[in-house]
Amino acid sequence: MSTNVIVCSTFKSRFLGLMFQRNIKNALCFPRCNSIHTFFMRVPIFVVITNIEHTVLFCKVVPPWRIILPIKGGYYTYEFPVGEIDIKKGTNFKGI
Repeated sequence: MSTNVIVCSTFKSRFLGLMFQRNIKNALCFPRCNSIHTFFMRVPIFVVITNIEHTVLFCKVVPPWRIILPIKGGYYTYEFPVGEIDIKKGTNFKGI
């Protein structure tokens, strides 16, 4: 993985996420987050949701203007540029 992963720990960073960006250079990690939306996104993103032990529960390319409903047991949500990583459900993943 060549993309930097930035942990979103402030209200502002969690609120804005990747909204309004056309060229995504960094991945984001949202601790204590098991659902997202892609409203106001300009490009699709690759979303990975893991449990607290970093086992992948959900991974999928998500287009703009979609909602990912809460994933049971989800704890970390990662947003990557599409094509940056290749991972499958059930894999142990420590993105940070």
